[in-house]
Amino acid sequence: MTRSALIIGGDGQIGRAVARNLLSHGWHVRLTKHSPGPPAPDLAGHVETIICDRDAPDALAALLTGGADAVIDTVAFTEAHARQWIDLSGDIGALAVISTISLYCDDEGRTMDQAQGTGFPAFPVPITEDQPTVAPGPATYATRKAGMEQLLLEKARCPVTLLRPGAIHGEGSRQPREWWFIKRILDGRRRIPLAYDGRSIFPTSATANIAELCRIALEQPATRILNAVDPEPLTISDIGTAIAAVYGVDLDLTQLAGPPRELVGEHPWCVPAPVVMDMSRAEALGYRPVTRYRDTIAGVCRSAEAVAATGIAFPDYLSLRYFDYAAEDATLSSVG
Repeated sequence: MTRSALIIGGDGQIGRAVARNLLSHGWHVRLTKHSPGPPAPDLAGHVETIICDRDAPDALAALLTGGADAVIDTVAFTEAHARQWIDLSGDIGALAVISTISLYCDDEGRTMDQAQGTGFPAFPVPITEDQPTVAPGPATYATRKAGMEQLLLEKARCPVTLLRPGAIHGEGSRQPREWWFIKRILDGRRRIPLAYDGRSIFPTSATANIAELCRIALEQPATRILNAVDPEPLTISDIGTAIAAVYGVDLDLTQLAGPPRELVGEHPWCVPAPVVMDMSRAEALGYRPVTRYRDTIAGVCRSAEAVAATGIAFPDYLSLRYFDYAAEDATLSSVG
């Protein structure tokens, strides 16, 4: 019998990847969008698309008339979102929710929000799912995710898998971290400063790999937490080199000792110590990554260019203040 899945946030990069994966394994897929418009071209005619404001009264309940074998929520990040599923969990066979590795803290309670200098967490290498997390609360993205997780784990009446990805990358992203390099390359920049000697490691997560792990977890329903990152812990220099290869250019990735100088040398993967995740719990379920960063990066770059051309505003870390080339040139001239 064909299994049914409902994807919340089905027009986002993770939602589209999950839809493709489930369809390829024989699932019937419905996905929600917040605004009108067709689904991605390769999904058109293969999925049922529903315009839905999840915060409208009874909107999600209406989608679950008759139940669903699986629900995948790619955009939940608050306790209120968790309560929506708790109230409806009797109609769901299994629930998968995208969380984040950013909620991990070290044994002293230091968090990834403390991104620079000596305040950064002293994490083990690698980090398992048993690592402590920030306390739930409304203060930050990580604390809101922590509250969402806690409620679902404690009160949901169906199996819940919480997936914790890192720096997500995939085609169609509206916040592509890679733009930090892409724009510099397109602007003719070939010398690019990188803080912390270009050795920052913050794990990447391909949407295709997240989707594969999501499906495998849903096919083995249980309540669990799973790290969801790519197989290779790449340094920022590795990432820059991979992006440069897409454009056929050589970059001089200049290593700056220590933290960023103002914003010079800061980038969207900027951490002072390696963040490396343990994936053995996922592998024990039979999960194997379906792609690597270097295999996906060309599509990610072209997609980022296309998204930028539409005029969509990228997040703060990709705003123009991070492209102060005069400040970069002044710093580069001082280091030789």
